[in-house]
Amino acid sequence: MNNPFVISSLVDMNADLAQRHFPLARSAKLQQTFSQLFSRHLGLLQSGKRFEAHSLLVTGPSGTGKTTEIDDMLKRFNDSSVPMPGDNRAQFASCVLDAKGSWKDLGRKTLDSLGYSITSKTRRTQFEIWNLVILQAKRQGVVGIHYDEAQHIMRGKSEAEVMSVLDAFKTLMKSHDWPLMLILSGVPELGGYVQLEPQLDRLMTRIEFGEIDLNSGKGEPAQDYHILNEIVGSYAISAGLDVSGDLQTGDFLHRLATAGAFRWGLVIDLVVDAVAWAKVRQADKMDLSDFVEVWCEKTGMNQLATPFTYEGYDTMFRKDKPFRASIPT
Repeated sequence: MNNPFVISSLVDMNADLAQRHFPLARSAKLQQTFSQLFSRHLGLLQSGKRFEAHSLLVTGPSGTGKTTEIDDMLKRFNDSSVPMPGDNRAQFASCVLDAKGSWKDLGRKTLDSLGYSITSKTRRTQFEIWNLVILQAKRQGVVGIHYDEAQHIMRGKSEAEVMSVLDAFKTLMKSHDWPLMLILSGVPELGGYVQLEPQLDRLMTRIEFGEIDLNSGKGEPAQDYHILNEIVGSYAISAGLDVSGDLQTGDFLHRLATAGAFRWGLVIDLVVDAVAWAKVRQADKMDLSDFVEVWCEKTGMNQLATPFTYEGYDTMFRKDKPFRASIPT
């Protein structure tokens, strides 16, 4: 039976695209850095000597695709089934943080990510909670934890509360029984919080996710133009669509980058949405109108005032305010 709330072509398309990950150069850098840290970690575990875990700090503006890149890498890592000392295979857990929590909520969320739940009203001490985390991680072969949006649990807190959270991260990395690697990811302010705890700070390796760069300075198209063109083409082809010629020009690609605030994650989302719109109208080819429609639906703007149609788009749409227009005065 047909369901009026289900567009079958979009269900199939999104199920397929969700399995795809566009291979940006930063993916290789992230994996290489992670592999170096994990190989050090594994070797020290095999030695049986006490050590402090080294960890990753991944920062960048919202919408640059940090979570997507890290999730993709950790899925591949977990699927690789690296043998650990004993009978376990190495695993990495993930935990999304919010602004409501204290150190106790951090511990509870961490235990939840390990499949061990405690109530928010638990009377366990900080020492007892982190011991539980270490015990469960060691039993399961969990070598590390990714804390996504890690700045949230510290934002707006007192200095004492922030230091309690930072101390908890440090405790996990310096455990004598089972030191844990961490990946802390978030917006650039996260780096400032980490610097407040010198011992934690020195154990961090930093990766910054930058913006799209369309300034080659050599009188020729920058490399990121080619990458943007590949993104548009690959997602369209994956959905069985041709690409109109008006989407293959330098002018359009600059407009696309501007629309996505020069952030890779936002640009990819716009492309996927435009592909979906083309599928809804049962087209064989994706063209400029698909991006205009997607933008107007997302922002409520007039079709004549989008980054894809407005002549002065480069001054009207700013990097620091995605999907918002700023009319020059």
